[in-house]
Amino acid sequence: MTIVVTGATGNVGRPLVTQLVNAGVEVRAVTRDPNSAGFPAEVEVVSSAAAGLPGASAVFLNSRALGDELAEVVDLARRVGVTRLVALSAINADDDFARQPSRFRGDRNKEVEQLAVDSGLPWVSLRPSLFASNFAGMWSAQIRAGDIVHGPYAAASSAPIVDSDIAAVAVRALTSDCHEGKSYQLTGPEALCMSEQVKILSGAIGKPLEYVPVSDEAARTGMAKAGMPSLLIDALVPFAEFIRSGKAARVFPTVQEITGRQPFTFSDWAREHAAAFR
Repeated sequence: MTIVVTGATGNVGRPLVTQLVNAGVEVRAVTRDPNSAGFPAEVEVVSSAAAGLPGASAVFLNSRALGDELAEVVDLARRVGVTRLVALSAINADDDFARQPSRFRGDRNKEVEQLAVDSGLPWVSLRPSLFASNFAGMWSAQIRAGDIVHGPYAAASSAPIVDSDIAAVAVRALTSDCHEGKSYQLTGPEALCMSEQVKILSGAIGKPLEYVPVSDEAARTGMAKAGMPSLLIDALVPFAEFIRSGKAARVFPTVQEITGRQPFTFSDWAREHAAAFR
C-alpha cells in the first residue's frame, strides 16, 4: 500500500507521515521544499500531488496545500486508479463561509469534502474542531511579552484537538475500508473556556498568566494594530459567535472509538509545546 500525503509539512501532515511510516506503510510526501522536510528516511518526497499519484492506493487531501489544483488532483486520482480519498475538512464546514476564518488562509473545507464525495471513489471526511496548535499562533506573542492574554469570549468553551490525534484517525481512515463513506467529527476529550486554557498554559511554562476579556470592537482594533488583514478580522470576529453558541464545546468520542485510546488533552499539548510560549 502506497499513500500520498498532501500538506505533508503541515500541523497534521507531518505527524501523519511519521505515523504511517510507523504503521509500515509506503508514503509519498508532497512538499515544494524537500530540503527542509526532515521526514523519516523511508519516505519518498515528491514535489507535486500529480507526481505522487500513479500507483498510489490512497490520498490524504489537504485543500490549503493543494490550492487551485484541488479539483484537478481529485480527478487525476480517480483516473489513475486511486482507491480511497481522505479529506481534511473542519467541524464548521457547513457554516457560512464568512464565519470560517481558515478560508482566509486557503482552507476549502466544504469543497474538498464535496469533491471527495462526488469523485465516485470510496471517501472519508475528517472534521476536526479547533486545533490545539492554533493557540500558539493566537497567544504566544502576548505570553512571551508579558503575563496578560487579551481576547474576547472569556467564558465560552471549546474542545481543542491535538494535531497528532487528527493524524492518528487519518491513519485508520487511509488504511482501512471500514470507514468509507463516513464524516467524522473530531474533538479533544474536554471542553475548556479561554481562561482555563490560559491557566493550563501558565502551569506548563511556570509563569503566572491572566486572561483579560475584551469586547469584540476592542479585539478588532487590537488585531488591526497587530497588522492582521481586514478580511481576516472580518472572519475572526463573527467566528466568536460560533464559540459563544456552544457548538465548539461539544465533545465527541470519535478519536477513542477509532484509535482505541484516549485523545491527548490540552494539558498534554501545552507541556509538549511550552517552549513556544517562553
